[in-house]
Amino acid sequence: MQWTDDAILLSARKHGETSVIVQALTQCHGRHGGLVRGGVGRGSRGVLQPGNEIQGTWKARLPDHLGSYTIELKRARAAHLLNDAARLAALSAACSVAEAALPEREIHVAAYDGFLVLLEALETSDHWAEVYISWELGLLRELGFGLDLSACAQTGETEGLAFVSPRTGRAVTAAAGAPYKERLLALPGFLAGQTSEETAPQDLIDGLALTGFFVERHVLAPHNIKIPPARTRFVERFTQ
Repeated sequence: MQWTDDAILLSARKHGETSVIVQALTQCHGRHGGLVRGGVGRGSRGVLQPGNEIQGTWKARLPDHLGSYTIELKRARAAHLLNDAARLAALSAACSVAEAALPEREIHVAAYDGFLVLLEALETSDHWAEVYISWELGLLRELGFGLDLSACAQTGETEGLAFVSPRTGRAVTAAAGAPYKERLLALPGFLAGQTSEETAPQDLIDGLALTGFFVERHVLAPHNIKIPPARTRFVERFTQ
């Protein structure tokens, strides 16, 4: 069997002397792996970079085989971020989270589309960190674990939201959550509908902690998978 699809390259790992096994988030075939023969060659190094947009043709004798990819580069995203260590760390984190969280060969078009939005923000937006956090929220929603940040779980109020319950994933106002705030997760203002020209560093730390908690608890832990090291290193850039 054979198909051709647009994709975002998530990882490329050497296999044998000359080949590479890649994982790609495709538009219509989900996260899909395959072998790239000759992938360690000099001509392929710039193509097989995580975060690059590609067009891949996958072939296999049977659907459940690993199969092989023929890959053409559509847009070299990674190369544009080489001079910005923080943005490059965000790209690596997103690729590793997508690979760990998305079930193989399960179609998630919204996850693919959201990743394209993130890639564009990493190249062009000063608010790329907020977009990254929103991307992880969207990934949770796509996988069936969306958070309800629209109103307070206790009072129904939509103003003054400041916390998220780690048990229910629902927002709580500062007043309602005050008696047990030590047990709640902080809700950054930019996720609570508050607008600002510049997001405070602590809000970014809180946002990453919020999405990371639910990604690990609901998506990764049931499969005995830990938060990818690339994401941990990305978070450390904000906490150091």
